[in-house]
Amino acid sequence: MFEPLAISGMAHAMAAHASARQGVIAANVAHADTPGYRARDVEPFTETFRRLQTQPPRTPAAPRLLPVAPGAALSPNGNSVSLEVEMMKAVEARHQFDMALTITQSVGGIIRTSLGR
Repeated sequence: MFEPLAISGMAHAMAAHASARQGVIAANVAHADTPGYRARDVEPFTETFRRLQTQPPRTPAAPRLLPVAPGAALSPNGNSVSLEVEMMKAVEARHQFDMALTITQSVGGIIRTSLGR
């Protein structure tokens, strides 16, 4: 009778992905001056969600970490972090999290409306 809504699960996965990506971005920025540090990112949400669809229910699907552009320009100390690129990624992650929040709020509104409240 009460089955989980697929869109609700997708919104939860999207928010978790955005959160994980924001953490990786923060680590990249924190290591911007570390000699030899290579910037990382997480796999795109579509790949994470595809894996989530093939796993058993209630199994967390953490995004996989990926190296960023192996041929990227390195600073003189061997670091590959670009603060400008990281700022753009942070904006994308924020947008993704806001979208997940909006979807969750819309689903809640639809459920309240269907219950007549």
